[in-house]
Amino acid sequence: MSQGQRMSQYEDRMTIETPEGLVVTLPLAGVGSRFVSAAIDFTIQILLTAAAFTVFVGFGVGGGVGPGLFAISVFAVFFVYDVSFEVLAGGRTPGKRWTGLRVVRSGGQPVGFVASAIRNLLRLVDFLPSVYLVGITSILVTQRNQRLGDLAGDTVVARASRKPVRVVGAVPTAPLAGALAAWDVSGITAEELATVRTFLERRDSLEWGARTALARTLAERLRPRVGGVSTQDPAGDAANDEVFLERLARVKAARM
Repeated sequence: MSQGQRMSQYEDRMTIETPEGLVVTLPLAGVGSRFVSAAIDFTIQILLTAAAFTVFVGFGVGGGVGPGLFAISVFAVFFVYDVSFEVLAGGRTPGKRWTGLRVVRSGGQPVGFVASAIRNLLRLVDFLPSVYLVGITSILVTQRNQRLGDLAGDTVVARASRKPVRVVGAVPTAPLAGALAAWDVSGITAEELATVRTFLERRDSLEWGARTALARTLAERLRPRVGGVSTQDPAGDAANDEVFLERLARVKAARM
């Protein structure tokens, strides 16, 4: 457990309390949904491998280096595929997106390259001796439903909310362009941005009282550290905490 975070696990849920006062409950994925997700991704990977074999070996594209190109393609399909989607697509491969799952860090932050690479390199160990027996056993016996790759990469697989998620920063761009350009968000860290994003993604699953309280807590701590907010901007009003958080996430992400 890292400093500033307290976690408690209750069956298939993990509750995270961040230093910013945001409490997030992550419903954890079980063996069944993870198996379906893996099966979908594996099917896609097999099809991509078959296509690469046809091109580089069957059609002889690349001549004498065709087999080498095919070997590189296999590595890309079975390793780069997972890492790329997890890092660039919000922790979701096509299989995870279809089944409503996502990979995140155990603290709730988005998964990064190193963590994703570690969890996917150990996939071979989780697969042993066959059909993910080691991985399935690990998921069943660990509190946070983690396979060995998750334990090594400090990641968990969570179930995404089925409720509609509002798009961060989905506001009219024309009248806001000038105001947002004047915001100074240099005092906001990447970790704080991740916390704001987590709240914005999960807010529709929170009860109204908890939602407004969390928005107020975050806004009160972060608003004084953002410069250039016009007095005419609704985001500067304490009654519009979520508007402030939406625009903060939008501006900070654009300047990272």
